[in-house]
Amino acid sequence: MSQNVETLVQQIKWDASGLVPAVVQDSGSKEVLMLAYMNKESLAKSLESGTTWFWSRSRNELWNKGATSGHTQRIVSMSYDCDGDTLLVRVEQQGPACHTGSYSCFYNAMESEAVQAATAAAQADRFAVLNQLESVIASRQAERPEGAYTTYLFEHGVDKILKKVGEEASEVIIAAKNADLDELRYETSDLIFHLMVLLRERGLPLDDVLAELGRRHGKQKSEYAQSQAK
Repeated sequence: MSQNVETLVQQIKWDASGLVPAVVQDSGSKEVLMLAYMNKESLAKSLESGTTWFWSRSRNELWNKGATSGHTQRIVSMSYDCDGDTLLVRVEQQGPACHTGSYSCFYNAMESEAVQAATAAAQADRFAVLNQLESVIASRQAERPEGAYTTYLFEHGVDKILKKVGEEASEVIIAAKNADLDELRYETSDLIFHLMVLLRERGLPLDDVLAELGRRHGKQKSEYAQSQAK
């Protein structure tokens, strides 16, 4: 264990069994995928290898996520909470995270009137549908449900997805030239959907695109302020 890794391991408050819970999150869709436990050795292996290693409490052994299933997790970032007793591991997930074949282990909904009200309020956000769509696309990529159009796109690969992006972009142009707002709305929705599938296939989070737009907006504001100061 390198000195740097050893220092990081020492930052954690281990429980009486020498374990710490690790929440695993998809770095792209932001979906919480699973909860597992790490001991000092598995945390060190995770930090050194860049893939997730956990401690199995049922089997009493180390396990490298995806070593047998192929559903690996490449670590994008790791952090620990204010108390040092919980880890957050953001990953690029290959395939389903859950042993049941589900994209996330957290698929059993518990809803009350209060939770439903909070969900409705969150959905009132004008961009909430993009968050939901990104999550659904991530789920389709991982689970590949038979008969789903998104499954078809992922299974045929990037060339098929690029072809659809090109087709939808052309249809947006035609709708705009025709000044048909209903058609333009419909075709733009198709284009956005296929672009989000492409981003997921290439492993580029929508957040990164939004951050790039933010940087450009900030640059424009800065350039405008400088021009006014002259």
